[in-house]
Amino acid sequence: MNFLFEPLTLVTFFPLVGVLVLLFIKSEAKTAIRWTALGTAFINFCISLWVLSMFNSANPDLQLASQHSWIQVAGWNIQYYLGIDGLSILLVLLTTFLTPISILSTWTAVEDRVKDFMIFFLLLEVGMLGVFLAQDLFLFYIFWEFTLVPMYFLIGIWGGPNRLYAAVKFFLYTMAGSILMLLAILWLGVNQGTFSVPDLLAKGGIAPGIQNWLFIAFAAAFAIKVPMWPLHSWLPDAHVEAPTAGSVILAGVLLKMGTYGFLRFNLELFPDAAVKYAPAIAVLAVIGILYGAAVSYSQKDVKKLVAYSSVSHLGFVMLGLFALNAQGVEGAILQMINHGLSTGALFLLVGMIYEQTHTREIAVYGGLWKITPVYGTLMLIVALSSMGLPGLNGFVGEFTILLGAFGSKAFGTPLYAILSAGGVILAAIYILYMFQKMFLGPVGSIVAEVKHHGQALRDLNAREIITLLPLIVLIFWIGLYPAPFFDLIAPAVEKLLIPFK
Repeated sequence: MNFLFEPLTLVTFFPLVGVLVLLFIKSEAKTAIRWTALGTAFINFCISLWVLSMFNSANPDLQLASQHSWIQVAGWNIQYYLGIDGLSILLVLLTTFLTPISILSTWTAVEDRVKDFMIFFLLLEVGMLGVFLAQDLFLFYIFWEFTLVPMYFLIGIWGGPNRLYAAVKFFLYTMAGSILMLLAILWLGVNQGTFSVPDLLAKGGIAPGIQNWLFIAFAAAFAIKVPMWPLHSWLPDAHVEAPTAGSVILAGVLLKMGTYGFLRFNLELFPDAAVKYAPAIAVLAVIGILYGAAVSYSQKDVKKLVAYSSVSHLGFVMLGLFALNAQGVEGAILQMINHGLSTGALFLLVGMIYEQTHTREIAVYGGLWKITPVYGTLMLIVALSSMGLPGLNGFVGEFTILLGAFGSKAFGTPLYAILSAGGVILAAIYILYMFQKMFLGPVGSIVAEVKHHGQALRDLNAREIITLLPLIVLIFWIGLYPAPFFDLIAPAVEKLLIPFK
């Protein structure tokens, strides 16, 4: 049982301790339930910082491995194998960082079945961390599929009016892609004699023709999760119907499972196919960047605007990954983190005003800057971050990606970078349009509507400011001093790119 106290096992499964405690708390004790879930998530964040303290950023290999024999049937060598390196360390930290923030945001937003909500949320954290740490393909697939269940219930029970439609669509889309990935995983395990990713890398020797098919099978699952154009249609429905905390964790972490999958498996295991398909991926990424930005501008629902912006932002991530050079891949990994921070903060801010007004229609807002100056200031910072203003986190990631794409040998032309730069301009247009409509100009009709019900729009309270403040700090930190983050990433990226040189 000592393996339970190994660092990576502990950080992955510690949320289950909170789940067990919650099972013994009465459903009526909502405050106790909230504090238990928040305390569990915060302790797990501290555990992840402990993992970071033991992590050697100069070492490109897997570290702190937890490896044990698990299933030995008919010659199948399936292992319980967790490991962490520069490709996953920031994503693990992002997951444990956003989970307590998301839980804190539900303090007054979730009133029904609070106990069930918190249990599902902590179970979701287990699944997400397992995805980023699993080094056995069979174990990875179990964690990958497991995340579907709690997210399905979070959307389906606590979501908006069309929650069941959105939850089923989310589940079916992801499941459909995952079936192809499962077949590819089984082929690898049977034909290579192992499901261990490091062992598969050491063996190598997969014929280019076979690599092509395996690459496509894995890509089907990951492209849906990202989501890449044209497989993105489940995302706006899921975001709009999900509760605020669900939207934060969906945008902040779950979508990164797709980009991480491309990084960890498609690039590492199938390098020949990655080179072959890099231009095709780049085309889809550029279309996603421009399409997501254009559709965002046309949205009347502010939450749907933020949802479509994810299609655009994650197009940049995919472009950087398949540039297959250090600038592109490092920028893509950092942009995964940036998107989680900025878009997560946007969803939190939208949820905070929705709690008071019960509408997300942009047209009914206006003049919020005069009424809620603190809310307006924080929204402006996050909005500028999302559109990539220099000095804030979004600029660092997008600039590095464009630099990598511009000089990519895999693409063979700077055209993809030039076209993608148009997405930066379009992002400024739809973000500033949203901000101008909601915060500047004459006061909108929603203010009178709220007053009609005997209330008045208030500015952010202390809990809401505390919820947002850690995100704001990181937005400025990465924007002004990204070196520590690149230092964690660089050695592992250099090792990853050896087959492409």
